[in-house]
Amino acid sequence: MTAEELAALHAISFAVPRPWTAAEFDEVLATRGAFLLEEGRAFLVGRTVADEAELLTLAVPPELRRHGLGRRLLRAFHARALARGAEEAFLEVAEDNAAARALYRAEGWAEVGRRPGYHAPGIAALLMRRDLRPA
Repeated sequence: MTAEELAALHAISFAVPRPWTAAEFDEVLATRGAFLLEEGRAFLVGRTVADEAELLTLAVPPELRRHGLGRRLLRAFHARALARGAEEAFLEVAEDNAAARALYRAEGWAEVGRRPGYHAPGIAALLMRRDLRPA
């Protein structure tokens, strides 16, 4: 997908936090350790630095939700990050995004912090962590 396509999909997938622009996608994907995973019209952007990974955004358009796309992208992120040497991963999710929080918890992520008002006034970001090492 092009940066413009990513931005268009991000815009229909998110209101909070605000959608990323094409320029922001270009900038993030040009950074060291960044990677893009795609499945159909859904995508995930992540990055690895040393032994840590960060899930930067996961976008699934509303009409495609609840079909397993997000779960498959999340599992692919875990595998890609581990293959790049990451031992743990982090993400931030809007506190009011119950569906995403449930998905992350089901895939082994745990809440480790909270940033009040981070995404918008009254909407905190929850910080989540997952150990990537095989049990």
